[in-house]
Amino acid sequence: MQSDSLNISEDKPTPTLKLLLPFLTYFLLYALILLPYSPLIIPYSITYISTSVVFIFLCFYLFKIHIPKNYFYTLIVAAIILRICVLFIQPTGSDDYYRYVWDGKVLANGINPYQYAPGDSNLSDLHSAILPQMVKYPEIKTIYPPLSIEIFYLGYVIGGESFWGIKIFLFLFELITLAGIYLILRQIKLPEKYLLIYLLAPLPLFQYLIDAHVDGFGLTFLVFSILFYLKKQTILSSIFIGLSICTKPLGLILLPILFFTEKEIKTKIQIIIIPFLVCVLFYLPFIFTVTLSGIFEALGNFTVNWTFNGFAFEILNSFINDNQKTRLICGILFLLVYILILFSKKDFLHKVYLSVIVLLICSPVVHPWYVGWLAVLIPFIPRWSGILYTTLISFTVFTIINYQLYNVWQNYPLVLLFEYVPVLIMLGYEIFFHKNLLITLNPNNQRKS
Repeated sequence: MQSDSLNISEDKPTPTLKLLLPFLTYFLLYALILLPYSPLIIPYSITYISTSVVFIFLCFYLFKIHIPKNYFYTLIVAAIILRICVLFIQPTGSDDYYRYVWDGKVLANGINPYQYAPGDSNLSDLHSAILPQMVKYPEIKTIYPPLSIEIFYLGYVIGGESFWGIKIFLFLFELITLAGIYLILRQIKLPEKYLLIYLLAPLPLFQYLIDAHVDGFGLTFLVFSILFYLKKQTILSSIFIGLSICTKPLGLILLPILFFTEKEIKTKIQIIIIPFLVCVLFYLPFIFTVTLSGIFEALGNFTVNWTFNGFAFEILNSFINDNQKTRLICGILFLLVYILILFSKKDFLHKVYLSVIVLLICSPVVHPWYVGWLAVLIPFIPRWSGILYTTLISFTVFTIINYQLYNVWQNYPLVLLFEYVPVLIMLGYEIFFHKNLLITLNPNNQRKS
């Protein structure tokens, strides 16, 4: 078996009860969300933070022990059952799903969601007791890419104005994501138990299966774009990158990495042209009633003005005190580091990992569900910096508690430092001082041009 750079010691047989007890304890913590306390955000927050903290120690344990096949599959089944159970919980930490349902409803009625804001009088015939009353920022048109909107449409067709339609699709996509991670682990010959790093992580459960965030769809396409690239199926990989971009734009980060990794001009052209054509295909039905600038109007407003939990942004802006200048500096900072990553000697997977984590650190807006794009990479790029990031971000729930109880949206500097300082220390340690924490892939499984 390939050397496990995150193992504390060599895998050793462990008695059944001793092996399963930490996992059983971890699963039982999720019962805290059933505490009879109102509002639900309180038991939600207690459960999210407690499971996230315990998950860090569970990872230490996971890297140390040997997990027999039958126990490994038992844990997979238990985690999937847990996912099914949390589907029944009303989205608690976010109300974004109301926007998803509204966009799906608008499209189901033959209207372009990019054309009107939810509160527009032209859509008054679609108004109900729930929608768009519960939609946040009803004066703003949709910011979501077309594939996301088409999934919202399918969710509305199945579940109407409830959250069920979206959650059913998120659950199905989650299963496909897990299959993709498993196949990548086999492809690069890493221990299959690393699947549990994502499968048992609290972040996907809370952000995608409970709160129903759209990023769960994009992760599936991202994982399979990576899988097909590792299997040297560049065309399929490029198609899935295009699908990922049409769900959430973060998939764009892969294109330069792939472009500069490849040597052949033909392959470079495919990597750029195919995702572009996929995007054109999905955007095409929407541009007949709205100009291209109209489609990106709301997304542009979001990109230019909104902020939350961005470490580099908050630190710099505390000195500069100018939103736009600070955004520009953060953008330049990211591009400089990204260029260094692109032309470094690191392999493809490590370039993807480093690019995503640097983007998140430099971004002005980092909601917990955004970090899912990093969480899904950790099983095949196991790093403590990523594990810490995906768990410590749970403490941003204090902002949600304050907002839901007192209608005040407030960033907490102590939470920001508690969340990011350990991540930055570990990331620097991994890169500069302990290079054997950077897993070297089997040369026979490296992508060759």
